[in-house]
Amino acid sequence: MELFGCGTALVTPFRADQSIDEQALQNLVQWQIISGIHWLVACGTTAETPTLSDEEWLRVLRIVTDAADGRVPVWAGCTDNSTRRAEERTRLASRIPGITTILSANPFYNKPTQEGQFQHFSAVAHSTHLPVVLYNVPSRTGANLDPSTVLRLIEANSNIAGIKESSSNMTQIAELATRVPRSFQVYSGDDVMALGTIAVGGAGLISVASNEIPHEMATMVQSALNNDWPTARGLHRKFFQLMQANFWETSPGPVKAILAMMGRIEETYRLPITPVSPATRSRLERLIGELGLLAEAPLPHGELHLF
Repeated sequence: MELFGCGTALVTPFRADQSIDEQALQNLVQWQIISGIHWLVACGTTAETPTLSDEEWLRVLRIVTDAADGRVPVWAGCTDNSTRRAEERTRLASRIPGITTILSANPFYNKPTQEGQFQHFSAVAHSTHLPVVLYNVPSRTGANLDPSTVLRLIEANSNIAGIKESSSNMTQIAELATRVPRSFQVYSGDDVMALGTIAVGGAGLISVASNEIPHEMATMVQSALNNDWPTARGLHRKFFQLMQANFWETSPGPVKAILAMMGRIEETYRLPITPVSPATRSRLERLIGELGLLAEAPLPHGELHLF
């Protein structure tokens, strides 16, 4: 899988009645592509995927692929803490025209051993003809995927093609980038670690901040990949606080709040995600105002809803 650049881990917009806001999602996809993002990830962590029913999960994948219309690759998040369900989701996603890659995270809550993760990810890989990108996010799942296990998975499964590394462990990321085959892609899963990951041989970034600033994040990553470090570092410096702000509270709370302030979506969450605190909201509004991202006038869908 030869894919370099910046992909967006899309939010899932909801209406006040908790239904998927299909038009807002379509609009986000169009804006992302026009802004130069390199690929899209539907139904990842940022999408509040654990709160989607099976039917809604499939619907989001179809909305994103239809709106993308082949212009950029679309990855499908196929994570579950039951290996059987992860396999089934992988099979279903693989049948959708326009899905190019499967993204699957460590089984959450179970805290499997390295052998358990090896067998889990191997089962997912055997469930599809598509490339599979592993997603290591121990802060969310309670389990770290060791580099030695990644190497075993690559050797045993020809379609395991990359990893989204969100361990925040630069030593681990550097070890992966050094030891994996050149055809295997290491992506940063943390906006603030993208440049470091690319510097040690990574292929790019799967981003939260690109929901809000797709052009700028795509340019930052591409500049680093092109060895234009002054441009990359300048953009990193300018938007570093925004990258951090998206995690001032549990994601995707801040990013959805900001997108609502920008007039892109309604600010609607599904429990257990709740609106950001008044203090955080004030800080977010001040920050995006300073960055020139605040909508000039509130749009009709810029309301706050929680059910």
